[in-house]
This record gives sequence, C-alpha cells and structure tokens, in this order.
Amino acid sequence: MNLNPLLLALAGLALAACESVSDAAGNVRAKFDSRTDARTRIYAAPPRATYAAARAAAEQMGYRYLRGGAAQGELDAMSGIAPGETNRSSRQIAMKVRLHATLDAAETEVRVRFSEIIEPDSTNRAGLATETSLRDTPHYEVFFRNVQQALDAQVGPRKS
Repeated sequence: MNLNPLLLALAGLALAACESVSDAAGNVRAKFDSRTDARTRIYAAPPRATYAAARAAAEQMGYRYLRGGAAQGELDAMSGIAPGETNRSSRQIAMKVRLHATLDAAETEVRVRFSEIIEPDSTNRAGLATETSLRDTPHYEVFFRNVQQALDAQVGPRKS
C-alpha cells in the first residue's frame, strides 16, 4: 500500500482549510474595521461645552437624539427615515459621537462615526436591515464645522 497519494491528499485538504479560515478571518477583520471607522477632531473646550455643541450640531443637521449624555461622553442620533433606491426600501443614517477629555481637561477629543442603515423591503421583511459605515461623505466635515460654530456661539463675539 502506498501512503504518498493519501498523505498528499490530506496535505491538500489541510492547505485548503487554512486558506478558507484565513479568508473568514479577513472578512471578520474587514467588518470589525468598518465598525470602528471614525473621524476624530480635538476642540479647545471642556467636555460639557463640547457635548452641548455636538448635540446642537446634530440637531442642526437634522438628526434626532437617541441616547447619551455629557457625563457618559456619548451621543447617539439618527436621521429621519428616507426612501431607498429601490421600491419599498428605506434608509437612515446613524451618528455615534464619543467625547473624551484630554489629560488637562482643557480640550476634548470628539470621535464621530456615520453609518447608513438600509432596509431592502420594509413591508414584507421589516427589521431586516444592513448597516454600512460611511467613509467618504461630507457629513464628517459638516458635523465638525457645526460643532466649532456652536462652540464659538457659546463663547460669544470676540473683542479685539
């Protein structure tokens, strides 16, 4: 009995299994990376003032407050439901903001993540939606600009 073909077949199966496990790990890593995809900006303001500015910026952009607070350093908000690209589909944009004070508490790091939630058929399959991180969208810059404007409005007009 010759074991070489049998050993060769087993080695081939082991390599194929390793490759499929590697592909699965890559898919999980890609999903995890998209969940942590966020943009960060640091503002020269204490956390409570920055939280108030972030909440005002979210409302100005048309987002509805869901949860969070200045003490938790969190703000979750959601856009209104809009029709999707196909018949009977819908979409929303979710915003997750996390605020962290710097070491001296004079500045606040603001991290924001926007994601699009698409429900393909809201009448027949309600609740089955996919969430995709938005990477190349102007929402980030608009949000950061609105936060800065809200912080400037809190301080009031500057005297020269």
